[in-house]
Amino acid sequence: MANTSPGYSIQLRAEASVRGTATQEIVTTITEAGALVHGLTVDDSGHERLVIDLTIYTSSVAHAEQVANAIAAIDDVTVLEAVDRTFALHEGGKLSVDPSAPLLDRDDLSRAYTPGVARVCLDIAANPENAKRYTVKGNTVAVVTDGSAVLGLGNIGAAASLPVMEGKAVLFKQFAGVDAWPVALDTQDTEEIIAIVKAIAPTYGGINLEDIAAPRCFEIERRLREELDIPVFHDDQHGTAIVTLAALVNALKLVGKNIEDVKIVISGVGAAGNAIIQLLQAEGARHIVAAGRSGIIHGGETYTDAHRTWIAANTNALGQSGSLADALVGADVFIGVSAPDLFGEVELASMADDAIVFAMANPDPEVDPKVASRYAAVVATGRSDFPNQINNVLAFPGLFRGLLDAGASDITTEMLVGAARAIASCVGDDELNAQYIIPSAFDENVAGAVATSVAAAAKEAEGALV
Repeated sequence: MANTSPGYSIQLRAEASVRGTATQEIVTTITEAGALVHGLTVDDSGHERLVIDLTIYTSSVAHAEQVANAIAAIDDVTVLEAVDRTFALHEGGKLSVDPSAPLLDRDDLSRAYTPGVARVCLDIAANPENAKRYTVKGNTVAVVTDGSAVLGLGNIGAAASLPVMEGKAVLFKQFAGVDAWPVALDTQDTEEIIAIVKAIAPTYGGINLEDIAAPRCFEIERRLREELDIPVFHDDQHGTAIVTLAALVNALKLVGKNIEDVKIVISGVGAAGNAIIQLLQAEGARHIVAAGRSGIIHGGETYTDAHRTWIAANTNALGQSGSLADALVGADVFIGVSAPDLFGEVELASMADDAIVFAMANPDPEVDPKVASRYAAVVATGRSDFPNQINNVLAFPGLFRGLLDAGASDITTEMLVGAARAIASCVGDDELNAQYIIPSAFDENVAGAVATSVAAAAKEAEGALV
């Protein structure tokens, strides 16, 4: 049976007789069906019957149905309702617009709207920078996607991407107080996307590109960063890279190795893999070997796209060729942003002592984390049901908070490295262990630490230009 998950949890309401074993039978049935009881409440009770509300974690839609049917088959038990909690959370969307300026009377109305608002419009026309002070621009980010590379789901289109973009906006608000809004574009034409984002940019203080497939995402980000005067950030690239570096800083500290000395193998040379390589090198990594579907990227082969060509020219100094398995021999660090089930115990055993394994493919990692933990000193994944989740939410809210606070117009490598170090610093030396190299997504200190670091780097960069 696959691992149970809150992503497949159900809220089940059942009526049962008051005989002494009814509740125990329900719980036993759920457990025997391979599910997990996360919560149980007696909602209503009488002399003959009682109503029980249960929160149950299952592993799939079919598993949830199996569990509900098993409960319904118990004598004197009736299932009144079974609700998919994930779909219930998304009912009606996850965002709303609430005014920050209350309109209580005619006086308020005349200042918030006509005629008073005209004075503010004219001020912004004369002083465009004041838009950040007097409108939502100073605290608002557009979460832009074309729906072409959503999670691990692939090219599902703009409308189907909206639940993810809404979720991203919720995280911006909850963790850093940044107002964000989903902008799902019904086009996958590079030039159209660039033109649309440029056209809507006056409303926003920053652009967060999300779930746009490679290699199109590289060109879109590059052009927008060149042609807009607000920061543009592709989270699938740089958010992943920031949190990966943060986790690696602490993992290396734990095993007593230096980033300059270790051999790092990266599986996946798309958007995330490229950004990870560049950020690790900015932090001092010198021995990186990257592998794609066809094997190790090396200078002895000609590649048709600019990004693999860059990787071939800037990594793998020893010119190693072969498969991912060949690359892993003697490796100190594995970082996976690719595909599930790529290797197993033989390859793990070939790695260096005190190896570090970050298997981040979602939902199924490159190697079974339970197996990896038998060989590696530190294991991390992209999943929430294992320790050390590499989660971008640790990076992008605080990053944009810092960018907006500093009024930044661009994002530098120094800001990204600073964000990674800030995240790493949120795990104290007295807390650091193999199961805890990266702070929780709910650590209230993270966004503030990242924002402070990014704002300081932004102001330093601005000062260098003066």
